[in-house]
Amino acid sequence: MCVESDGCEIEGCSSSDEVRTLSGSMSPGLKSNPDLHPCKPGQKFRAALLKCRSPAAAAGILSFGNVLNYMDRYTVAGVVLDIQRNYDVSDSRIGLLQTVFICSFMVAAPIFGYLGDRFNRKVILSCGIFFWSTVTLLSSFIGKEHFWLFVLSRGLVGIGESSYSSISPTIIGDLFTSNSRTMMLSVFYLAIPLGSGLGYILGSSAKEAAGDWHWALRVSPILGMTAAALILLFVPDPKRGSADQLGGRIRTRTSWICDMKALAKNRSYVFSSLASAAVSFATGAFGIWIPGYLFRARVVQKTAEACTKEICSSTDSMVFGAITCVTGLLGVVIGALTTRLCRQKTERADPLVCAVSMLGSAIFICLIFVVAKKSIIGAYVCIFIGETLLFLNWAITADILMFVVIPTRRATAVAFQSFTSHLLGDAGSPYLIGLISDALQQSYTTSALWRFLSLGYALMLCPFIIVLGGMFFLATALYFLDDKDKAENQCNQSTQPPSSVRV
Repeated sequence: MCVESDGCEIEGCSSSDEVRTLSGSMSPGLKSNPDLHPCKPGQKFRAALLKCRSPAAAAGILSFGNVLNYMDRYTVAGVVLDIQRNYDVSDSRIGLLQTVFICSFMVAAPIFGYLGDRFNRKVILSCGIFFWSTVTLLSSFIGKEHFWLFVLSRGLVGIGESSYSSISPTIIGDLFTSNSRTMMLSVFYLAIPLGSGLGYILGSSAKEAAGDWHWALRVSPILGMTAAALILLFVPDPKRGSADQLGGRIRTRTSWICDMKALAKNRSYVFSSLASAAVSFATGAFGIWIPGYLFRARVVQKTAEACTKEICSSTDSMVFGAITCVTGLLGVVIGALTTRLCRQKTERADPLVCAVSMLGSAIFICLIFVVAKKSIIGAYVCIFIGETLLFLNWAITADILMFVVIPTRRATAVAFQSFTSHLLGDAGSPYLIGLISDALQQSYTTSALWRFLSLGYALMLCPFIIVLGGMFFLATALYFLDDKDKAENQCNQSTQPPSSVRV
């Protein structure tokens, strides 16, 4: 029988079972005792609740929350043509929406990383979700004369979402090890393309159903608040490094300054973070501009009319969203399986798989801008292959970090990697692409063809950045084994076996 702290007997447990408390700790199962009394109804509910708090369930809930994280982020991208028409702003000002979001996101990330290494992580996650869901809902009521306020709201949403992206992977890292951790992180990071794609689909579908783009921002907040409640109820906050140390306890905790110095000297971490910045640059630019670019291509081909109506066409946003969902699934699964197979051949498999996939992705992404003028279907095929290869590295990059950074430093490492990848990546890429497009349009007579070509020329910057990211992953491969060994040795030196207690 399993026993609660008040001596209540819980049905359905054997003498070898363990009970997970609400704080995430484990208490050994106790043998049945005649002095124990049956559980009251409320206590039975609590006992049933505890049984649901398995590591797999926690990883599933955190992955669901990550889907909502990115779905909320890209709902705006799904209705960007309507927002541009409603507020009557240029390409560069529309790009500013994502830039402000990412800037606030990356500034808040190190703060949440510090908090995540020292305080209750699931409480921080839940509060962050409630915050961003509330702000998103309120932003749907901002009038067309207050574009600056809408931009500000996206900045506040970025702060809330930063808490989730910085902390949630570290909980999974403390619940699983080795290949099981790779698989769970793959599921977790599958949420990035899946949530992004669903954001386009949700935004477009809600707009079409309600006849008003503002409703696109009123659905995800409800789901977000649901996820926050599930995290509070079912997700534990395990001890830092509990999975890696097999029950060992960390004897010392270093200061934030010491953590940052150690990360700066970790070459695998630095190069993989720079490679992540290249990925963020491309995905940030594509997320905002590819649906609009394909719409302009269809206008040039005379298969669509320019957006002058109350509701703009959602076809390209929905198709791009569906492609992103499918390619995300394929990319993450193929990446995890390929890495597992390649580890049998070389211990440097993780960064090498990332490097090859990025270099291959650059080729097909470059072809998008070659074929889009003549064939939308050809452009979609290139997007499909290019995104699949690009998405291969998301979960693998997170696993690289888990290998080369000690457990008590991981939340800080994830947060600072998020900061640098956004600072050098998608914090500026949407605005930069819009700025280049505007500059090219002003240089020549404005026409549907030139609006299409100018945006395509601006987006051609992305394949070159992706190639640079592939080079950074190759550099990561050079130092990966040394940094991995250093992390393992430091982990072994900073732990001690739990003291045995006689009963």
